[in-house]
Amino acid sequence: MTITEVETERPEGILALQTLAMPRDTNANGDIFGGRLVSQMDLAAGIATKSVAKGRSATVAIQNVSFIAPVAVGSTVGCYTKLLKKGTSSMHFQVQVWISLLVGESMRKKVADGVFVFVALDSNSKKRSLSE
Repeated sequence: MTITEVETERPEGILALQTLAMPRDTNANGDIFGGRLVSQMDLAAGIATKSVAKGRSATVAIQNVSFIAPVAVGSTVGCYTKLLKKGTSSMHFQVQVWISLLVGESMRKKVADGVFVFVALDSNSKKRSLSE
């Protein structure tokens, strides 16, 4: 599917982070490398934890990351987050990455998704209950 084809799926969750795909982030093929996308996804999930944890948190696991399509330089990259599960101290967030080639363009394409797991931390960097 190309960016110009109709995308029936829509982003799930809230737009937590938006950035521009830059030449410095490319792999040998000229596409944005997967590690850069994972980094942005982790940042987006970290932002999303702020409203749930009401304090410090840390990534403890990254699950089921799928790279669906390459990302070209110049694409606007949006990371959407959705709380999937809230445990005693843990939070599971679905993170979807969608691109558009022009700022404000309504045609978007999903290029990656995954689940990021965080735990709430106290002032000593020890796991704490989300209710604290």
